[in-house]
Amino acid sequence: MYTIGRLAKKFNLSRSTLLYYDSMGLLKPSSRSQGEYRLYSEADANRLEQICTYRQAGLALKDIANVLDSPDHSLVAVLENRLEELNQDIRKLREQQRFIVGLLQNRALFDRIGVMNVKTWTSLLSACGFSHGDMLRWHVHFERQTPEKHRQFLEFLCLPDREIEVIRSWAATYEEDSAGAQEDEE
Repeated sequence: MYTIGRLAKKFNLSRSTLLYYDSMGLLKPSSRSQGEYRLYSEADANRLEQICTYRQAGLALKDIANVLDSPDHSLVAVLENRLEELNQDIRKLREQQRFIVGLLQNRALFDRIGVMNVKTWTSLLSACGFSHGDMLRWHVHFERQTPEKHRQFLEFLCLPDREIEVIRSWAATYEEDSAGAQEDEE
């Protein structure tokens, strides 16, 4: 059996965290000592380990409680929801990065923020031997085969929403024969 202090120390948590988990019903002690001190079993320690794992993934305590206590709550659904929340947060942070670079009026700062951007992507394709026409055809093919993935990729390149819509609209209506003509013009 673990005392509250020993269990907290084992998981590098504060005693008050375990008291809070107890108050909300997330982690109740299995028993009490003669002096009414909380005592935790090995099963309680295993539950706390799961709680810590899910907290590390950023799950809310209520979601953790639902997953651990309700067999009808799917861990997969909760984790997928958390992943989408993270994706939205990352998109917002990237937008803030782009906005700050714009405020500073220094596009060279894109290289310092550590994200893929259009300049880096096109230079990679050029280094692989892609011509401008090849790149145009690549976008057309990507948009027609998997439009949602194409949109996600363009977001990954940190393009503004209006530019993404222009590219997608253009790629969806693009005539294959004109790609070769444009390539010849360059």
